[in-house]
Amino acid sequence: SRGRGLYFQSRISGSQIPVPPSPPTPFSISLMASSSDETLFAAAVISLYAASPLTILGLLFQTAPYGRHARPGWGPSLPAAAAWFLMESPTIWLTLLLFPLGRHRSHPLALAIVSLFLLHYLHRTLVYPLRLLGNKSRSGFPLSIAATAFSFNLLNAYIQARSVSHYAEYPPAGDVPGWVRARVAAGAAVFLWGMAVNVRSDLALLRLKEEAAGGYGVPRGGWFEVVSCPNYMGEAAEWLGWAAAASTPAALGFFLYTCANLVPRAAAHRRWYSDKFGSDYPASRKAIIPYVF
Repeated sequence: SRGRGLYFQSRISGSQIPVPPSPPTPFSISLMASSSDETLFAAAVISLYAASPLTILGLLFQTAPYGRHARPGWGPSLPAAAAWFLMESPTIWLTLLLFPLGRHRSHPLALAIVSLFLLHYLHRTLVYPLRLLGNKSRSGFPLSIAATAFSFNLLNAYIQARSVSHYAEYPPAGDVPGWVRARVAAGAAVFLWGMAVNVRSDLALLRLKEEAAGGYGVPRGGWFEVVSCPNYMGEAAEWLGWAAAASTPAALGFFLYTCANLVPRAAAHRRWYSDKFGSDYPASRKAIIPYVF
């Protein structure tokens, strides 16, 4: 049987006997054809947008207690490398699980866009934790914060994988307009530039911490001369470029959430540097947006 509309020719009677279609698996039905998945996806995207203002409000009053802002009273902690690996991991395994189930799973634009998403998170989940293993800092990563981040990444991986592979609309693969190609290429270029800034800045901070035997110093050179957190600036640029390439409400929602999370933390970083190093810290440096904020 190949499906609906096929017939088997009986050798005995010569009559045609209809062959029933092979039933699809329940899992593929639920993800590719069920209205329940559409409802779940819509609710998830709405929750992503709702999380941004709530995150900004929360971080204005309470800086997340990890890294230089670590403080007691937040319960058990994990080694930083293990925490980053565990909490970022859903962005890889859940994306790889869901993407092949979408109707656009073989479309070249969908493949290009999801590849950028996976590129960032392969680095964040695998490479970055390995670099942290050699870090001399003794501060742990609160389990409560890691669990919250794991939950968000689980939600976001579902949203972005389903959006790119199933709910987004693409032109026919063989007839992609030039302006769509240009938009995706420009978005990818911004993404890759942002990732390069992010990775280089993270490496510079890790080297500085090694030189300070697990402590902190004033970062110098490159984008550190104009902003306190070029690593956050680069990451925000990544998801801005990705939102432009994907051009979906889900991708825009993720960019807005990234800003809601990173901008208040960058401002807290700048205050921390100024308080710790005083006049040794350049007052001209902004927090995350060069010459602006």
